[in-house]
Amino acid sequence: MSTLFGLSHNATLLVWTLIAIVFLIVLISKYKWNPFITLLISALMLGLLAGMKPADVITSITGGLGGTLGTIAIVIGLGTMLGKMMAESGGAERIATTLVDRFGVKRVHWAMMIVGFIVGIPVFFEVGVILLIPIIFTVARKTNMSLLQIGIPILAGLSTVHGLVPPHPAPMIAIEAFSADLGKTILYSLIVGIPTAIIAGPLFGKFIGKRIHTEPPAELAEQFATKKSNNLPGFGITLFTILLPVILMLIGSIANIVDPDATSGFTVFCEFIGHEIIALLISVVFALFSLGFSRGFNKHDISRFTSECLAPTATIILIIGGGGAFKQVLINSGVGNAIAEVATHANINVILFAWLVAALIRVATGSATVAMTTAAGIVAPVLALTPGANIELVVLATGAGSLVLSHVNDAGFWMIKEFFNMSVSQTLKTWTVMETLLSVVGLIFILLLSTVV
Repeated sequence: MSTLFGLSHNATLLVWTLIAIVFLIVLISKYKWNPFITLLISALMLGLLAGMKPADVITSITGGLGGTLGTIAIVIGLGTMLGKMMAESGGAERIATTLVDRFGVKRVHWAMMIVGFIVGIPVFFEVGVILLIPIIFTVARKTNMSLLQIGIPILAGLSTVHGLVPPHPAPMIAIEAFSADLGKTILYSLIVGIPTAIIAGPLFGKFIGKRIHTEPPAELAEQFATKKSNNLPGFGITLFTILLPVILMLIGSIANIVDPDATSGFTVFCEFIGHEIIALLISVVFALFSLGFSRGFNKHDISRFTSECLAPTATIILIIGGGGAFKQVLINSGVGNAIAEVATHANINVILFAWLVAALIRVATGSATVAMTTAAGIVAPVLALTPGANIELVVLATGAGSLVLSHVNDAGFWMIKEFFNMSVSQTLKTWTVMETLLSVVGLIFILLLSTVV
């Protein structure tokens, strides 16, 4: 079924996509269907309505689910073990206590944004969330503040860096495609990113935290609960342990920038230890000693901690995989190309054009990285025909557009929903609004900056 009521093929694809998304939201939010099952049904329905062959729909679903979980499942597993060791040793309690003492209860959410911003520089968003969830839970419990008031600033910091700030891989894609200057892009990204993260993070977090109250999922709250209230580990070793994967990934990013062709064995080694899976594996093994054996736990305790912490993540992993399946059907059915074609025919300012292309692809595919990559390919030829355009700001506009309107086809949407124990409606009102704020406010600051640089 390729067309509907005389509409063009692209318009028909957009109509079927809208129907599939509405179907998905209603089934989960109103009828309380299991999100994993509903995501699979919605992906199957969209693929068939869009005219894909049944065998191709199945291939897209299995490929999307497997492709999404190929890295994320390992990241969640290792990150959860690292979080468990932080909780059992009292490390999360130590960091939370220190932050509260240094910043005060009234300003601790500002500290959370800074933590998210720093941790997010070399790591992908999902990795940062996994690393910081134990601290979010612990700080919220110690301060009696809303989980969202603590969590939204960290998420804003992580997401801002993901879309805007090199040397994160996503903006590096656009920098390379547009031949932008790395130094200028970093400078402009900080000028734009910091105030954007402040508005979407601490300010919006305080606003929405007073209106929507959530509690951590019972099983995760229990496994990340502090088991020791005194004789906590030192702040320095705890901070180093949680930042070790960040440090390793940053080393890999810097090595790639200095030697992009990996001509030396040292660069290859740095990129190897900087891969998120290897960095997390090294960090977990280090944590077994720094927060495990050195704290008096024996081999049986360590084995129990690293085994029992995985059970609560099973549902989260499946739901994220379902989101990946839905996303892949959107891509393979041609919806992403339809969105890009609509945007390409818009005759607007190149900065707005870059933002719009990335935003439409993000809405269609659910992936900020896919949006950035695809948009870069579409915008690059347009940029080449636009003399005088500020290339670095076009990079930032592409990144800002790739963050907009995260919804049910985004694996990150389901991760945040499950970790923060929210309904679909609450996730749309919090996470989706925060991402859209980041995107739109970021665009506003980019346009303002374009008037002076």
